[in-house]
Amino acid sequence: AGGKFDKDTYKVSGGLHGVGVSCVNALSSDLSAIVHRDGKIYQQEYKIGKPQYDVKEIGTTDVTGTIVTFKPDESIFENTEYSYETLSARMRELAFLNKGITIYIEDRRESSKDEEGNSPKETFHSEGGLKEFAQYLDKNREALIEDVIYIDGEKDGIPVEVAMVYNTSYTENIQAYVNNINTHEGGTHLSGFRMGLTRTLKKYADESGMLAKEKIEVSGDDFREGLTAVVSVK
Repeated sequence: AGGKFDKDTYKVSGGLHGVGVSCVNALSSDLSAIVHRDGKIYQQEYKIGKPQYDVKEIGTTDVTGTIVTFKPDESIFENTEYSYETLSARMRELAFLNKGITIYIEDRRESSKDEEGNSPKETFHSEGGLKEFAQYLDKNREALIEDVIYIDGEKDGIPVEVAMVYNTSYTENIQAYVNNINTHEGGTHLSGFRMGLTRTLKKYADESGMLAKEKIEVSGDDFREGLTAVVSVK
C-alpha cells in the first residue's frame, strides 16, 4: 500500500491515499492474499484485519500476479450481497479508462445462475479508451459530429485525457475522473475543463465573426449544450 506516491512504481491506480487493500482488510472477516513473484508463491491470511501468521512461501510459479479473496464483515455491514450490475458497470468503466487492459467478471453464486446453470459473466476490453467511452455514453443520442474530439497530454508530470462529442440534445453529460475514481462532486479538473472549453470556443466564435453575423449572445452554458465528455486525470 502506498506505492503510488513514489511516481515510479506504477502510473495507473485507483483512489487517493494508497491504502485501499488495508481498508478492505479492516472491513473483512476473512482475507487471503496470494502473491506470485520472482518464481515463488507467497501467502498470508487475515481475520478481522489481523494476520494469522507471517508471510509464508507455499510453492513455485512461472507467472506473476496477486490473488486477493475477501469476505465482508457482517458485524459491520447490514447488507453483504454484491450487486453484479454495479460491479460489471465499474469493470466496464475501468476498461475504458485504461485502454488495452482486459477485465473479466463472473458471478458464480448459485442464486445468479439461469435455468441452464450458466453464470452471468462478461469480458471488458477497449483499445480506443476514452474515445470509445464517450461514444458509449452517447450511443442513444443523435450525433452532431462524426469523430470524437480527443486530447491527450501531460502538464507538470500529470497525465490528462479528454474525449468529447456533441449531440442534438440540450443536456450536458460530463464524466470526470481522478486516478480512475469518478469525482461526482466535481473539482478543479472539471471546472478547469469547463472554463478552457468555453474560452477556446468563445475565442474562435469571436475571431471568426460568427457571433456578430448571427447577432446572438452566448454564455458558457451554451457551449456545453449537447456535450458528452469524459475527463481523466491521473
